[in-house]
Amino acid sequence: MALLPILRYPDPRLHKIARPVSAFDERLKKLVEDMADTMYDAPGIGLAATQVDVHEQVIVIDVSETRDQLQVLINPEIVWASDDLQVYEEGCLSVPGIYDGVERPSRVRVRSADLLGKTHEFDAEGLMAVCVQHEMDHLKGKVFVEYLSPLKRNRIKTKLQKEERELRRDKQALDAR
Repeated sequence: MALLPILRYPDPRLHKIARPVSAFDERLKKLVEDMADTMYDAPGIGLAATQVDVHEQVIVIDVSETRDQLQVLINPEIVWASDDLQVYEEGCLSVPGIYDGVERPSRVRVRSADLLGKTHEFDAEGLMAVCVQHEMDHLKGKVFVEYLSPLKRNRIKTKLQKEERELRRDKQALDAR
């Protein structure tokens, strides 16, 4: 089990656009395993490769209560979205401790490849629809706080930067002992 470091907002690497996966090989399988371990450990319900500084179109999701229904989406695309929208309280492993409402289509149809490169489609609604759209935003270099007002976004950015400085300071103090 390898846990990957998760980039924290406002890290500029979170805004890189992910490229499609072209090689369905052992390296990809290892990346997916490490991403799943990282997501479950965090704990989260979704993780995009962008969040672990790998800029390829790979997502892992598990919205099940039992945490044993991992879904892997490679090169995902939304092929249909409902006109009806819903506001869902979202959080993000890259924006720890921050939750806010984001409006998104309530249902989507997604096409993606699996680890073998086989393409399939599925319909998602509720939490799964929100999670898919949220993680796909990461692949496009977008973090959920960008849906919020500039004032909220700046407050979040300032708060997380302060926490990061305090973590670094505490680590330096421990290292100095």
